[in-house]
Amino acid sequence: MAELRTEEEQLDAIKRWWKENGTSLIAGVALAAAGIFGWNAWQNYQENQAEAASLRYQQLVNLADAEALDDEGLAQARALADEIVDNHGRTLYADMARLIDARLAVAQDDHDAAVTALRSVIDASKRDYIQGLARLRLARLQVAQGDAEAALETLGSGIPDALAAQRADIRGDAQLALGREDQAREAWREALAHAEQRDQPIYGVQLKLEDLGVEEAIL
Repeated sequence: MAELRTEEEQLDAIKRWWKENGTSLIAGVALAAAGIFGWNAWQNYQENQAEAASLRYQQLVNLADAEALDDEGLAQARALADEIVDNHGRTLYADMARLIDARLAVAQDDHDAAVTALRSVIDASKRDYIQGLARLRLARLQVAQGDAEAALETLGSGIPDALAAQRADIRGDAQLALGREDQAREAWREALAHAEQRDQPIYGVQLKLEDLGVEEAIL
């Protein structure tokens, strides 16, 4: 009888515990299941977004690099770049799409749009190297537009050391545009030195120096 009472007491204890804690236990299990489901759904969403961004970016590259890109093709490519930026604005694909959009805008002689696209990369990207590329392209565009002083200001900060040779090259272009041949010569020599130090190819700089009369300057 003692054993039976013990079993009955244990059963009553279990019932009481379940009555007091059953609802909380079920709710906890449900919350945990919902959390796992939500996390998996979020992971799947992120993977799908990344795959979609990659696909659209590759389509943009193929379109922008077409040999014969007419006005309709340019407009289509720029619309695709806008779509990538709108739908995947925090990704590397969006940054690269903005850079391509700037190039396409220049091809359409829409320099204001190109400047806007490049400034958006400088302002929005969280990637130093991409920001540096945008600054280089903006500075080159400013030199082409006859605003060499603005180009020098653009080159003054925000460009990583990995792009030091290109920065010096464009600074030389800006200095020459301002009639400062000695500063241009110095900048191009610096560009060659950086390129040699980093074993990077840099094209046209030696020719610029020769055109400027590097031999005379050395003497």
